Amino acid sequence: MTLNSYAKLNLYLAVLNRRKDGYHNIKTIFERITLADTITLKPRRDKKLRIISASPDIPKNIKNTALRSAKLLQDSFNIRQGLDIKIVKRIPVGSGLGGGSSNAASVLIGLNQLWKLRLSQDELIGYAGKIGADVPFFIYNTAFAQGDEKGDKITPLKHLQRVRLWHILIVPKIKVSTPVIYKEWDKKFPKVTLTKAESDAKILNSALEKSDISLLAKVLYNSLNKVTVKLYPQAEMPLEKLSSLGVRAALMSGSGPAVFGVVSSRKDAVTLYHKLKKANRLWRVFVTTTRR
Repeated sequence: MTLNSYAKLNLYLAVLNRRKDGYHNIKTIFERITLADTITLKPRRDKKLRIISASPDIPKNIKNTALRSAKLLQDSFNIRQGLDIKIVKRIPVGSGLGGGSSNAASVLIGLNQLWKLRLSQDELIGYAGKIGADVPFFIYNTAFAQGDEKGDKITPLKHLQRVRLWHILIVPKIKVSTPVIYKEWDKKFPKVTLTKAESDAKILNSALEKSDISLLAKVLYNSLNKVTVKLYPQAEMPLEKLSSLGVRAALMSGSGPAVFGVVSSRKDAVTLYHKLKKANRLWRVFVTTTRR
């Protein structure tokens, strides 16, 4: 079985406060985009679970979220069959684009069919939440969704199902640690009030519904941006470059370092792609759009 495992962008990310369990309460707006890994699931006669990938950046052991998903289902249902999980990696690892979480969700969805588990979507979401906070979003077949609590309480934004955004995406060659980013946020940065976060998310919803890029430029928001830039100053360079090229609606996704700009057409995105590839050969640059 072969599946596409799509990336995500955070169009809005407000960190509200630290929870007693060590996670953080957030409010976020997810967008699923067309940049994707390819995952192939091949049953084995023994019980071994194995990751196969040419990418040197992904772990091949139980730290791999795709492998953890397979083991969770294998153990939960006493499956005697093993699995080879082949991952063709296109989503840069540790970039804030949710590649690992998406891979985990794809394995859960695929094995539900392959192993004939007959799990409902709600049951799959329950397993997804055990793997990571971003994983539940990828269980839903939705282009846009709001995430609350740890980001794992998902509300699909069905009124946006016809919206399509074009993006230019830059991933600088920096390794960013999400736990370190949140730890620094806890120490030095003020909390966002829930009332303000809800209000801003509503404005963003309106801007998306109208595909109003000028309004999006005003309401795209990420609490973690200033933290990441403080710890990794080079992470600000892609945003500065996009601004110099006239892209006003731009933001870092998740804890970074991936940065995206919203543009009016594929043609504009392709033009920017060529300029950015010349500007910095160490950047990975992508043209991508909403995966509806």
